[in-house]
Amino acid sequence: MTAVLSVRELEVSYGGAVRALRGVSIDVPASGVVAVLGSNGAGKSTLLRAISGNLRSVGGAAGAGTIELDGRRLDGRSPTAIVGDGVVQVPEGRCIFTRLTVEENLRIGGFSRSARKDRPAKEQARARVHELFPVLHDRRHQRAGLLSGGEQQMLAIGRALMAGPRLLLLDEPSLGLAPQMVGLIGRVIRAINAGGTAVLLVEQNATMALAVANDAVVLTVGEVSLSGSADALAADERVRRLYLGGAEAPARRLRSPVVAEARRAAVGRWAR
Repeated sequence: MTAVLSVRELEVSYGGAVRALRGVSIDVPASGVVAVLGSNGAGKSTLLRAISGNLRSVGGAAGAGTIELDGRRLDGRSPTAIVGDGVVQVPEGRCIFTRLTVEENLRIGGFSRSARKDRPAKEQARARVHELFPVLHDRRHQRAGLLSGGEQQMLAIGRALMAGPRLLLLDEPSLGLAPQMVGLIGRVIRAINAGGTAVLLVEQNATMALAVANDAVVLTVGEVSLSGSADALAADERVRRLYLGGAEAPARRLRSPVVAEARRAAVGRWAR
């Protein structure tokens, strides 16, 4: 399967001393969702920052390795240029503009597209966001800071989709959300992927991540310690013990209800 993103032997350090990633390699298929699992400090967010070009803003630097999108080098390019290439990150903590309205936040997400040439694409993207998140249409004139935590996460994802990404980077999208909202975010990720956008998902909620992903990797102290299909990792004793609440957690639970519902939702939304 053709990879839209290819990371090879990536090395990242902070302050020239602390090595956060050590020889990390990962592929994201053009039609897939890949989950990155790991404990705090494993290097998950660092990986996303390296791909999106945001390492320098937090004192990090890539010392070796390559990052390619459709065979074109991303490493060394500016964050703005990378967004223009089709890679958009939804950061941990949402980072929406709380004093602006919902609609103004979405409009900002589309600024990477030229005003005239891509106006129809912007309108199509806005319609897709409203279809995925009807509450954002209903509250489009409301200040974003007045939304609930789950609604703010919807807005953060919707803002990213306004840029028309080929690859969407999601950093802990379920963090701090109620279980019902976590399930909704999982279904939306599958629907976004079904619409043609590849997804790289960093997530501490391994149950949700493995339920929506096709493939997964586990980062341990900056290195890839496990990789394979999401089904295989869900059944792996080490993953179940460390990330899924114990060895007694049956792997079949992870794949059936959420994925079945997500795939039905995806077909319903995008097959029309």
